[in-house]
Amino acid sequence: MAQSTLSVIQALRDTAQRLVAQAPYQWGHMGSCNCGHLAQTITKLTKGEIHARAMQRYGDWERQINDYCPTSGLPIDETIDEMLALGFTRQDLAHLERLADPTILAAIPFERRDAMRHNQRDDVVLYLRTWADLLEAQLLTTIQLSDLTTDALLPHPMMAH
Repeated sequence: MAQSTLSVIQALRDTAQRLVAQAPYQWGHMGSCNCGHLAQTITKLTKGEIHARAMQRYGDWERQINDYCPTSGLPIDETIDEMLALGFTRQDLAHLERLADPTILAAIPFERRDAMRHNQRDDVVLYLRTWADLLEAQLLTTIQLSDLTTDALLPHPMMAH
């Protein structure tokens, strides 16, 4: 699963929020589908720019991820590079396109999980938010109060005046 970092969690939450705010969503469009929206968040490219990059090689996101080569020089591989560099894995991206990660699905209430469809905006939002929640919970388990020194709890000498 993706790295539990603030930047990954924020990318997932920002993507979900953009979808809630009615950003254009079209599962069959490489720039406005599930991965396309996450790519927009991470790369700041438009849906059209992402789609144009993807059309330089055959296939949907799953195929693009399978055929990904970091040294190809293809623009879609550069887009995938940015997503991987932030902390996502190729498997994360493949799962996102189909809403198929078993760990994320297990965290969704059964009655909702059973009816989820990979090409429905509300289901994508639920998946993204659940994923972000799981990563956030994982991140919080790594933070310990013992990491803070008593000095960090005392007022800074310059602030005492």
